Amino acid sequence: MMKDNSKLILDVINDSDEHLTAEQIFFTLKSQSYKISLPTVYNNLNSLYRSRLIRKISIEGQPDKYDKYTKHDHLICQKCGKISDFNFKDLTNSLNEQLTDSIISYDLKVTYICQDCKQKDD
Repeated sequence: MMKDNSKLILDVINDSDEHLTAEQIFFTLKSQSYKISLPTVYNNLNSLYRSRLIRKISIEGQPDKYDKYTKHDHLICQKCGKISDFNFKDLTNSLNEQLTDSIISYDLKVTYICQDCKQKDD
């Protein structure tokens, strides 16, 4: 039985340990012999994002990247743009204590200089 496009794309994102661009998802599916177009990938990514089944990471000057919809935050290297997952465990409790309304979700991106870039600078 053939999977629909959104399920294929969701599987690629959920099976990846990386933060993938639409083109990377497209080429992954093509390498698995699926017949899909790049516009179809973009349309399905937008639909999956609106349905809160995936996360979109937008960084100025870079293509959007897509990630699993699990609670975690992101560290973004200011020099190379590498994205790393990170979990600020006490942040949700702290936000809930400071706000009068319940938090539905938040997207935290922390900018830093990664270890590889620090070593290059030394």
